[in-house]
This record gives sequence, C-alpha cells and structure tokens, in this order.
Amino acid sequence: MGMCQPCFSVKQGGSGPGDLVSRLAAEPAPAWAISLWLKTHPELTAIRSGTFALQTGMPLKEALALIVAGKEYLLNVTLVEGQRLAEWRKTLAQLPHGVSTLASLDDTALAKALGADHASVEGLLLPETYAYTVGMTDLEILQRAYQYMQDFLAKAWSQRAEGLPLKTPYEALILASIIEKETAQASERPLIASVFVNRLKRGMKLQTDPTVIYGIGDRYDGNIRRRDLQDANPYNTYVIDGLPPTPIAMPSRQAIEAALHPAESDYLYFVAKGGGWHQFSKTLSEHNAAVRRYILGRQ
Repeated sequence: MGMCQPCFSVKQGGSGPGDLVSRLAAEPAPAWAISLWLKTHPELTAIRSGTFALQTGMPLKEALALIVAGKEYLLNVTLVEGQRLAEWRKTLAQLPHGVSTLASLDDTALAKALGADHASVEGLLLPETYAYTVGMTDLEILQRAYQYMQDFLAKAWSQRAEGLPLKTPYEALILASIIEKETAQASERPLIASVFVNRLKRGMKLQTDPTVIYGIGDRYDGNIRRRDLQDANPYNTYVIDGLPPTPIAMPSRQAIEAALHPAESDYLYFVAKGGGWHQFSKTLSEHNAAVRRYILGRQ
C-alpha cells in the first residue's frame, strides 16, 4: 500500500487505525484487507493525534510509524533579541497555524498567566527560535520563553563576577536590556557593560538614550529632543539615578553574560562612530572630543 497527502491531521478521539489506513492508502482497499494488514502490523495501531508531514509517495507503513511515534510537523517562530514585548505580540499575532490568545491579555494579565512576579514580562522572555506544532497557542510559546529565561538567568546569576553593583537577577536583566539596545556588535557588549557598571559604582547617571526612547513610548518619532532628556519619567536615565524600573527590551543570552561579566576598564563614556561601533573614553574631555569628531563632524 502507498499514500499521498503531504500534510495530514489526526484529531484527538477521531477515527481508529482502520479508518486512518483507508484515508492514507493510495488505492481503495476492502475493510477485511485493511483489518488483516493491521493484524500483521500491530505496532502501527497506537495512533496519536496531531499534524504530520507525510511526503508524497511515502509508504503507508512508514507514514503510520511516524504518526504512532508522534513526530508532529514543526513550524518555527523567531522572537528577536532587542525587541520589546509589544513587537513580540505583533509577531505572535501573525503566527501561521497557531492559535492567538494574547489579544485578550494585557501586560499585567500576561505576567500573571506566566507566573511572573512583575507587572510586565518585558525582558523576562528569552529571545530564541521556537518550534511549535499546528494548533499551539501563542501563550504556550511564551511559557517556554519565560521558563527558558528563568533557567538561563538563574545559572548565569550564580556564576556572575564579583563586585557588581547589581542586587538581583532582575537588575541584571535591566542592565542587559540596555546593553542589547546600545550595540549590535557582540564583541562590544562587555565594554558597553563596563561603562555602565563603572558609572553605577560611581553614582553617575547612566544617561543612555535607549531608556529615554522607551520612556517616550509612542511619542518617539526617531529624534530625541531636549525636552525628552528633561522629561521626568522613571525611564529617563538623564534624570533618574541608577537603573530604570524594568528592562526596556528582551535581552539575549550574550547581553546577559556581558552584564554579569563586564570587561575590566576605566571607561565612563562612549559615542557611536559609525558602522555600529563606538568610541570609548575615560574622561569627559576625551568624550567631548569624540563627540566633536564623530557626531558634530557629520553635521
């Protein structure tokens, strides 16, 4: 016997193995022949529900073995590092063959559904490419992302460098999210981290633009204005002392590692110099010179 359907769904509590064979068979066969065939292949009768990728021309025995083994057809969704929860929501709302449930959950309800101890799960979900099966909900995917972050963060925190100005793993996530937004260059992350750690140790304001942008929210149009730098909101690190109250994005494993293992440096400043790279400075005069060269020089 042969079969033909490339993608095949078996419902929970659906038809028995005989009906399934009848559906999969490339040619019609009488019930007695199907029954006899199954008696000679009893290992193929423990049918599981799900959606399975069955190639055209696949032998019936091989197709049934795949279904019995529960090897469901897997799709993938990539939840990108550095993006916000709002952006992940948009990605999951367009999940092919998934079930959308997040629209009915605001951020607080979502945090409660995931078992988080915070009002929002911003920064608490691990960026990754997640495999899922047909009919899986977006909440189920985020449950895995939350658990993966919990597991990774616990291990990373236990192995952190000594003397960090971070009191909790959550503070590490906040710092990691800022590092994530400040540079796309993996090799720069430990240096970026060192600047922020050095400033925190000295009681200096972090003065980092990504936190300002997060605090502005929907008002951000691509430009940071003087009034934005003076705005008294809890994410404006030009105004507040220390870290903002929550992460500002979903940090990657690498950004978390950088926050917990910053480079050893005396740097207190950095400025973008083009190509995604930064110029680091130890003193304000050095920094101002770098600003004149790399920022004002372009104007």
